[in-house]
Amino acid sequence: MSKLRIKKSNHSLNRSFGGDLGINIVLLIFGAFMFLPMVYVVVQSLKPLDELWVYPPRFYVVNPTFKNFGDLFRLMGSSWVPFSRYIFNTVFVSVVGTFGNVMLSSFAAYALSKLKFPGRVFLFKVVEYSLMFNATVTTITNFLTMSAFHWVDTYLALIVPAFATSLGLYLMKQFMDSSVPDSVLESARLDGAGEWRILWKIVMPMVKPAWLTLIMFCFKDLWNMGSSLYIHSEQLKTFNYAIQQIVSEGISRAGAAAASTVVMMMVPILVFVVSQSNVIETMSTSGMKD
Repeated sequence: MSKLRIKKSNHSLNRSFGGDLGINIVLLIFGAFMFLPMVYVVVQSLKPLDELWVYPPRFYVVNPTFKNFGDLFRLMGSSWVPFSRYIFNTVFVSVVGTFGNVMLSSFAAYALSKLKFPGRVFLFKVVEYSLMFNATVTTITNFLTMSAFHWVDTYLALIVPAFATSLGLYLMKQFMDSSVPDSVLESARLDGAGEWRILWKIVMPMVKPAWLTLIMFCFKDLWNMGSSLYIHSEQLKTFNYAIQQIVSEGISRAGAAAASTVVMMMVPILVFVVSQSNVIETMSTSGMKD
């Protein structure tokens, strides 16, 4: 019987220079298109009041001015509650809520992903189905819970709900499934490592892209939090709520409103710039398994 001869080719499939250039041009066009809203917001904040109401709106400013930012800070200084209090509330709620969300999501995801116990598949299905529900659906239930625990009009009413989010648990669990091999954990157990040590020393460093992504999502939501049904005291309200109240007095404060939008989006954009590579890595692997 004659043996089949297989001819090996040294050539590999590769895109041409023109193909790479075309892909880069398309990506550049779409990237510029998605970047336009941020450019427009910055341009609006630099327009004097007479240019703000020009129709149709223009993506450029003829006479740029920083007067809008000056007006915004002047209005902030005239508030009967010091604006440093609003800023502290927002920073405190955002940092503590984000930290608690990352920790709780990591613990729960590790249990659902790497510990074998009855009902874990059902529990994760519940988490998946909960992603379909809007937060407004649970407003009455949450308010009754807050009232029962006497958390209404306290920081806990803003922080505790941020600890447990379905999206955070889903991202962490899926990333652990695809990026943390069971063989590594079994080797650590054979060496005598406990579950807490495995979680902190092995799993958490391996899922760094996932929890950095979760930090970005959670921090953005908490930073942009406005009025809340659970907070009545003015001293406990957030920075975003205070700015909305200041700039809602009419068209005379349209410039300050445009400036406030830039101020509010600066911190979330900075957080995204720091963690953008990890966001891409998490999204590319959270839905796949080896």
